[in-house]
Amino acid sequence: MRGVVMYAPGDVRVEDREDARIVEPTDAVIRVTATCICGSDLWPYRGIESLKGPTPMGHEYIGVVEQIGDDVRDIKVGDYVVGSFVASDNTCEICQAGYQSRCVHNVMMGSVGTQAQLARIPLADGTLVATPGAPDADLVPSLLAASDVLGTGWFAAVAAEAGPGRTIAVVGDGAVGLSAVLAAKQLGAERIIVSSRHPERQALAREFGATDIIEERGDDGAARVRELTGGYGAHGVVEAVGTEESMWQAINSARPGGYVGYVGVTHGVKLDGLSLFFTGVHLHGGPAPVRRFLPELIQLIWDRTIDPGKVFDLTLPLEAAAEGYQAMDERRATKVLLTL
Repeated sequence: MRGVVMYAPGDVRVEDREDARIVEPTDAVIRVTATCICGSDLWPYRGIESLKGPTPMGHEYIGVVEQIGDDVRDIKVGDYVVGSFVASDNTCEICQAGYQSRCVHNVMMGSVGTQAQLARIPLADGTLVATPGAPDADLVPSLLAASDVLGTGWFAAVAAEAGPGRTIAVVGDGAVGLSAVLAAKQLGAERIIVSSRHPERQALAREFGATDIIEERGDDGAARVRELTGGYGAHGVVEAVGTEESMWQAINSARPGGYVGYVGVTHGVKLDGLSLFFTGVHLHGGPAPVRRFLPELIQLIWDRTIDPGKVFDLTLPLEAAAEGYQAMDERRATKVLLTL
């Protein structure tokens, strides 16, 4: 099969890989119909995360089930499925509490590499959710978004306590931040303030439900949110970047007693305990339990209530994956969809 492999920072290749196959009886193998490049894939691409030799890439995927292991009961060959970027059994106590990304048996799909023609899905019954049927082509981008960025943005909005009468601020205008705007709107937030300096992303944020756009960052960004909220700060804030500046912007944008849902993969973030102590905010986040939300999100997409696939602004064939990585690295694309 053909698949994306990263050899070194800036060195992405599409090459022949061994075909995915059943390894454990709880596995399934899917023929990937669409995959994509994640903002977190840029960390090793930029040399911020180290690589241990050539690394298969990708953790977002949708496709058709081609094989199942002997212990798979719920997922059937021929099902069109969406899965989370973390494989989970969906039965352990942690999963049942709604935190499937921290399942006691979890497998990070990045270790599998789903930017490929085929993908082995561990713990298939707990990880995959079948769609009501084969989707129309226009639904494919949105279903793919549900595999990670939509589910991650949704979790961030839930963690930020988005709801009726609430003001939610969003720090980060990438695919996850934009998805959080959509989620906050769907959850009933009254006002959504988005930090963005990119006109095309600002436009999509407004389409998804943003009421205010600010261009300030860091302390200035937090001050602007407080100014817009009568000096109080937002009821909840989504942090969708992962830097120390963005984390403190989020914390300082929240009012005392407010909520910060942080889902940006952190790099170099250090929080001074005493400073944090006196903010009086709730912090809740980490790897999103996408599997918790998948049935609801798939139905919302299927019914065409939401269209999160609009976060994809560049579509390329799998063989052009290197071009997609470069486009995202240079901020010429928000998120790249790879077709197979």
